[in-house]
Amino acid sequence: MKKKGIIVSFEGIDGCGKSTQVKLFCEYLDRKGTEYVLLNEPGGTKVGEKIRKILLDSRNTIGSLSELFLYLASRSQLIEECIAPYVGKGGIVVIDRYIDSTMAYQGYGRGVSLDLIRYIHNAFVDVSLPDITFLIDAPARNLLTVLKNKKKDRIEKESLEFQERVREGYLRIAQAEKQRIRIIERRTITLTYEEIIKEWEKFNNGCK
Repeated sequence: MKKKGIIVSFEGIDGCGKSTQVKLFCEYLDRKGTEYVLLNEPGGTKVGEKIRKILLDSRNTIGSLSELFLYLASRSQLIEECIAPYVGKGGIVVIDRYIDSTMAYQGYGRGVSLDLIRYIHNAFVDVSLPDITFLIDAPARNLLTVLKNKKKDRIEKESLEFQERVREGYLRIAQAEKQRIRIIERRTITLTYEEIIKEWEKFNNGCK
C-alpha cells in the first residue's frame, strides 16, 4: 500500500513570525533531503493568486460572507491542483495558513457561524485536515510594534480587538484538537524554531 502523504500547516495571528518559521522549517527539510512542496493561502495557484490580491488589497471593502467564499474558492482550487495530487503520491505538503485560519479569522474574528464554515467545507470543499499544525502563539498587543513597522494588507490593518478575537479562536481550536495542533510560544526566532523541530521530530518518528 502506498504511504499517504502528510500535510503540515503553520498558523498564527498577523505578526507572529509564522512565515519566517515556515522558511526555516523548509530549510530544515532541505538539509534532511526530504522532498516537499511549499504552498500558501490564499494563493498557490494562478486563480488563487488573483483571489489573494483581491482579499489583501487594503483599498477593498469586502463583506464577511464574501470574504469567506473568496477564501474557500482559493482553497478549493489549491486542493484540486496541488494538495490532493501531491498527498496522493505520498508527498509532504507544507502550507502557510490553511483551514484553521478560516475558522479563526472568519469565524471567531468576523463572527461568521462556525457551523456554516464547517458545513461548506464538508459539503463543497474536499478538504483534509492537516496531519500536524504548528500554531505560533503570542498576545496581539505584543505584536503591535511588528505590524507598525511594515506595510499592512487589508487583514493586518484590522483592530487590536479583532486580532485578539482571532487569537482566542486559535486557542479554542487548539484546545479541541490537541492531538493535531502544537501550540508554540513565540519567543526568539531560534527558540521558536527549535521547539517546532522538536515537535516535528516527535511526530515524524511516530509516523514511521
